[in-house]
Amino acid sequence: MNPIPESELILNPDGSIYHLNLRPDDIGDIIITVGDPDRVDSVTKYFDQIHLSKQKREFKTVTGSLADKTITVISTGIGTDNIDIVLNELDALVNIDLQTRVIKTELKKLNIIRIGTSGIIVPDIPVDSFLISRYAIGLEGLLDNYNYESNLISHEKNYAVVSCSPTLYKHFNIDPFLSGITLTAAGFYGPQGRNIRLQARIEKSLVAFEDYSNNDFRVTNLEMETAGIYGLGALLGHECISLNALLANRKLGQFSSQAEKTTEKLIELALERISKL
Repeated sequence: MNPIPESELILNPDGSIYHLNLRPDDIGDIIITVGDPDRVDSVTKYFDQIHLSKQKREFKTVTGSLADKTITVISTGIGTDNIDIVLNELDALVNIDLQTRVIKTELKKLNIIRIGTSGIIVPDIPVDSFLISRYAIGLEGLLDNYNYESNLISHEKNYAVVSCSPTLYKHFNIDPFLSGITLTAAGFYGPQGRNIRLQARIEKSLVAFEDYSNNDFRVTNLEMETAGIYGLGALLGHECISLNALLANRKLGQFSSQAEKTTEKLIELALERISKL
């Protein structure tokens, strides 16, 4: 197999991967992704030990141990453009020999768990609920840049419909988690149908999904990363799941009065389940 050119797989002078500034030994097999770099510490404060802490740009990484498991928490920033960087570079760390630039013959599978916030787009789910994205629909077009064939990815209504890991779903699908289909948008305002001073055009597209269902799951919420994680994870062979703290109800015009408390509770719920993986 030919080595991957330096222009395609970029390494820093110290041999670390370009954007994340990480080496293969810096990460565990369990990866928690969060959007906000400040949220990394909100997760790792529960760890028994911290082994490594690095940051480059918006990508803050802390690896530590919890219940004898090595876990890496990394901030992705906002949006699937950053997810494209994070998923590809995490995969390169475990599945490419960075010295020879050759793909390994035995590929490693990571467990990637998103802990994030989201907005509800149905009237009957209250704010401060917790939801697993059983499926995600990418409105932002990331997967259109890849050739994909996977039983976890389909194409409907001109959008990619992607699945979480069935194995991780079975593990995390306990009370108080709800389940639904998550729409992943390309931005926060117009791409999610918010009207501030500019009139959004996406509202008609959102309405088109109001009656959509997949295996009895309905469209429930809207955010900016999940479809990218699920799609790239499926193509690269990793197990992925997205756990959401639902902080806004767009239908009712409501926002949580205890957003930090709800997000903290989601972190606690997620770590309790992760410790039993």
